[in-house]
Amino acid sequence: MPPFSIKELTVFITGTNKQKGIGRALVEEALQRGAKKVYATARDILQLEDLVANHKGKVVPIALDVTDIKQIQEVAKEARDTQVLINNAGVSSISGCLAGYDTQVAHQEMAVNYFAPLHLIQAFSNSLIKNTRSAIVNIISIAGLYPAPTYVTYSASKAALRSLTQALRIEMARKGHNIPVFGVYPGPIDTAMLHNVETQKEKPLNVARRVFEGMQQGVLDITTDPLSDHFADFLTQDANALNALKQKVF
Repeated sequence: MPPFSIKELTVFITGTNKQKGIGRALVEEALQRGAKKVYATARDILQLEDLVANHKGKVVPIALDVTDIKQIQEVAKEARDTQVLINNAGVSSISGCLAGYDTQVAHQEMAVNYFAPLHLIQAFSNSLIKNTRSAIVNIISIAGLYPAPTYVTYSASKAALRSLTQALRIEMARKGHNIPVFGVYPGPIDTAMLHNVETQKEKPLNVARRVFEGMQQGVLDITTDPLSDHFADFLTQDANALNALKQKVF
C-alpha cells in the first residue's frame, strides 16, 4: 500500500496513562514526527498532566474508560476531527485454559483487548471516513499470532483483535473507503505489564518508532522488535521452528 505519514494529522491514542508504556511513547513519537494534535486518553485524566504540560497546545487529554460504550460514543463526538485512531489500551494476566483460569480476568481481557477497539472503530468510523488521510492502527501482540501457554485468555483476546483487523481491511476495501488498517505485533516490551517476566524486552520508544516507520513504508502488518520479527518470519517458514522459539521465551 502507499506510504502513510502522520505529519499534520490529528491522532487519537488510547491507553496513554503509563509513564513507561507504549501509549505514552506513541504520543511522544507522533508529535516528534509532526502530528498536528494528539488526543491522549486515560481513565484518570490527572495521569496525563505531565504529558499536557510538556506539549502545550499539542496534547488534548481525554478521560476514557474503553469498556464504557456510552463514554466512547461521547468521546468520538468530541474528537470528531480525528484522522488516525490508535487502539493501544490493553490488559494481560497469567492464566491457562484449565490451570489458573479466572472467568473475570478472561472477560476483562476480551472487553479491553477486543471489544474496546471494535467499539472505538465503530464510534469513529463516520469521522474517519469523512476526514481526509485517515487510518486505523490496532496494537495487537505476537500472542495474537501464536498462543502463549501461560497467557491463554490474553492470547485469545489478541487473536480476536488480529481477526478483526484483517476483516476490517476487507470491509473497508469493499466499501471503497481509502482507510488503511494497520496491525502491530509487539513482542516482550519493557512496560509495567511485563515487569515480572524475565526475558529480553524492547524499549517502548523503539516500538513507537517502528510503528510509524512501518506506516510510512506502507507495511500493514508491523513488527516492532527482534522477537516480533522472528515470529513473523517463522510463521511464513516453519511452524515447528516457531514452536521451539516459543518454548524458549515462555
